[in-house]
Amino acid sequence: MENIDKKITVHIADDHEIIIDGLTAILEFENDIEVIGHSINGSEVLDWFNNFSADILLLDLNMPNVAGLEVIKEIKKYKTSPKIIVLSSYDDIKLIKDVLKLGVKSFVPKKSAGEHLVNAIRNIASGKQYFTEDVKERMMNAILHPPKKNGENLGITLINSLTKRQREILNLITLEFTTKEISEKLFISVSTVETHRKNLIKKVNAKNSVGLALFAIMNDIR
Repeated sequence: MENIDKKITVHIADDHEIIIDGLTAILEFENDIEVIGHSINGSEVLDWFNNFSADILLLDLNMPNVAGLEVIKEIKKYKTSPKIIVLSSYDDIKLIKDVLKLGVKSFVPKKSAGEHLVNAIRNIASGKQYFTEDVKERMMNAILHPPKKNGENLGITLINSLTKRQREILNLITLEFTTKEISEKLFISVSTVETHRKNLIKKVNAKNSVGLALFAIMNDIR
């Protein structure tokens, strides 16, 4: 029988102990969350997860020894790897894209941690994604306003260029339907769904399905 009292375990990685203390203080009053360890550099993070496990890794990208992006790459090779929430003082679009490309499904600016951290942990632990509104806005600005070509803003006609089928698939991706579930609902093959997904990623200049979902949400595509 599943233990309904099982807590979400969290490991905090940041090179400033005052930040670790602050994040721990935010979480210590949550009955369903428990901080079970911390690291102050990238090597410590990898060493810790080589010997122990936690459900969630709160990771600062600006880590000594082994940088945060490298930690993400390496830790995903582990037999049992945590779900990762990136916490960063920097939220430029390139950094966000780099994180999404590595499969991370949550990016929370440190300035917003107090407001969003608990919800981010609960959402990620349950298999969902979590991005603050300002991060979503940056992602959508990058998608809708790509570099100009021949004096024309390529993002202006992007939404109107989507076919009815593409809109249907985007909406189902946003609702977290799997490829198999989409194929069954729309009565099309799995390979056709995958082809549509790849074409959509290319069309809206997204990196992955997370970018597609953000595109659909921000533009109310139904």
